[in-house]
Amino acid sequence: MDLQYTDEDRDFRQRARNWLLTNVPTEVRPSHGRESARFDREWQRKLYEHGWAGVAWPKDYGGLGLSGLQQVIWYEELARARAPHYINTTYIALMHAGPTLIARGTEEQKAFHLPKILSGEALWCQGFSEPNAGSDLASLKTRGVVEGEEITVNGAKMWTTDARYADYQELLIRTDPASERHRGLTWVIADMRTPGIDIKPIRTMLMDEHVNTVFYDEVRIPLSNVVGEVNKGWSTALSTLSFERGLGFIGDQLELYERVCRAIDLAGKTRLENGKLAIEDDGIAQKLAALKADALAIRAMTLAHITESDRTGEPGPKGSLMKLIVTATHKALSETVGEMLGWDFLEFDGDRTANPWTYDYLWSWVFTISGGTSEIQREITADRLLELPRAR
Repeated sequence: MDLQYTDEDRDFRQRARNWLLTNVPTEVRPSHGRESARFDREWQRKLYEHGWAGVAWPKDYGGLGLSGLQQVIWYEELARARAPHYINTTYIALMHAGPTLIARGTEEQKAFHLPKILSGEALWCQGFSEPNAGSDLASLKTRGVVEGEEITVNGAKMWTTDARYADYQELLIRTDPASERHRGLTWVIADMRTPGIDIKPIRTMLMDEHVNTVFYDEVRIPLSNVVGEVNKGWSTALSTLSFERGLGFIGDQLELYERVCRAIDLAGKTRLENGKLAIEDDGIAQKLAALKADALAIRAMTLAHITESDRTGEPGPKGSLMKLIVTATHKALSETVGEMLGWDFLEFDGDRTANPWTYDYLWSWVFTISGGTSEIQREITADRLLELPRAR
């Protein structure tokens, strides 16, 4: 693995830094609601129009076709400029659906959907988890019956992020009624405007309605919307999950170092109840030093992981290990900042801009669940990386 920056890499970094310097949105992103979706669409559209969309996507599908290392550089510069990265309403489209379609979709599906994703015209949501099938995804019950050239879907999906603002959904259903577990599943593209889809928001501790329950009542989806093969959707879903747990968290992985640096700066300005600056407290200083070391280690692991992904074409199970480490470090950082800020840290009225550290702390709990719980990531790491025997 060669981690030396070439002249081309350095030139790319400087061009990205210069563009972001004058183009980062001056408007604060709304915390939630339709306005946040509008903000995300407009930012993605701007990236697209100025030639910065899909840094590592193949040129054949509208991307820049650059290396994984240059994608890392792009994310580092986004974090440095405190610019929006692929989050919220554009995240599923850019980091789940798009890469899955590139890897597994038909040419017709790619031609129709990929340009809309890159330009911000189409937002996506994910229909995987269910009320009784979250971490144990293979136990999902939402049914799809193949009838001629259509699949009729009935059931419900849970924790569907930004479903109310999405145009399409990556939907995993059971199409073989006699199947169990991973067999008999199908990955389909659902148009969220299809009759029979009913979306109910869920209010969370973040005081938003970011997630939703989606109900399907006789929803008819064209058979041409199947990605992969009917009854063999688990293989396609594994591709989606590998992108989500691997490359999908690159922005969070690299932004983490910037957050640690901001926390260290905060420690130099914040006084504890005893009157000492937080940075003068040995316990807090040691925690911040350890967090900085962890963030640097995560960056090194990210570089190694993306180099492997460049070579193989898809992220592997190491993405689960990466997500586990990033989740733990994110949570530890939020708790350390809470220790510094004391009671003020508990003030939160739903506006992430008023107290971003509290928002990050609350989000760190969500992070332990989204994309697969930390327990699931440990099981995948033990099974697929360490090849340990399965628990009975």
